[in-house]
Amino acid sequence: MSAAARRERLTALLAERELDGIVVTALVNVRYLTGFTGSNGALIVPRDGAAVFLTDGRYRDQAAAELPDVEHRIGRDLIGTAAELVTAGTWAVETHLLSVDSHARLTELAAGTSLVPADRVVESLRQVKDEVEITALRRACDLSTRALDSLLQGPLVGRTERAVARDLENRMLDLGAEAIAFETILAAGENSAIPHHSPTDRVLADGDLVKIDFGARVDGYHADCTRTFVLGTADDWQREIHAAVKESQAAGLEALREGVVVADSYAAATSALEASGWLHAFTTGLGHGVGLEIHEDPFIGPSQAGKLASRTVLTMEPGIYVPGRGGVRIEDTVLVTTGSPEVLTTMTKDLLEIG
Repeated sequence: MSAAARRERLTALLAERELDGIVVTALVNVRYLTGFTGSNGALIVPRDGAAVFLTDGRYRDQAAAELPDVEHRIGRDLIGTAAELVTAGTWAVETHLLSVDSHARLTELAAGTSLVPADRVVESLRQVKDEVEITALRRACDLSTRALDSLLQGPLVGRTERAVARDLENRMLDLGAEAIAFETILAAGENSAIPHHSPTDRVLADGDLVKIDFGARVDGYHADCTRTFVLGTADDWQREIHAAVKESQAAGLEALREGVVVADSYAAATSALEASGWLHAFTTGLGHGVGLEIHEDPFIGPSQAGKLASRTVLTMEPGIYVPGRGGVRIEDTVLVTTGSPEVLTTMTKDLLEIG
């Protein structure tokens, strides 16, 4: 889907909500609606009329190349320019992201115009991915798992968490990633019990559980994957918690289907953990949307409203964390379809014993 088609979807929603337009100031939303990849910009989208893109002189040439079909206004004062373009009526603004000072100034300069919260209208569009987005997500997930596959050929014992994490990141970049999706979580031994552990100089040793949460970014879209394995031969307790997490994740994945209540997918995964006796050791979120941001709507939780829509991409990532001993997380990036969910991070989830 083109950026112009995305803007058409947005204006249709504006009409439904009886809004005369929207001032888009979140850069990620500007990118979604225009393709602009710079660091300063805003977009004025009237319900009945052509969109206008605002940026400063640094991005004049970039905007001309990335947004050839949109009118540009170049200047340093984006809020002031936006106020000039916001005509009388009712306009939405991204109050969930706009600073208090910027909102106050826009309100003052656009006197006579009613400014109301946008209620994450662009984010609601971003939840359902088009084919361009799904293609980028497939590529990001594919090269991420290929990078980990090559890393696991070893050697790993005797290297530090930090060194192995940087190695994995470099492999993703060498395979074609434009960047890493987020700072890699690589945790060995007792550190694997820390859900978001930052790699240290702790040396990987025989008998360690090693948890790696990682991903690549391609064309602005993020992959998110976690696998946990053992260096050497696994102990019984390591096998037990890995099996419990694997079963929980399978139950959660089965519930990621079009029309399923989001909270029901949470219940499916956590019920499996409860049955195994390990629910008390699950201390993190279960899943989240993935796209132009590594964490975006929808989030999987017990009180999350709404039903899953086809072409939504999100993660399923249950875990068990035993302080002082170790932990296991298994996470996939998943495409919701009209049938069975499609796992984009295609890599074994068996408990690997790395020699």
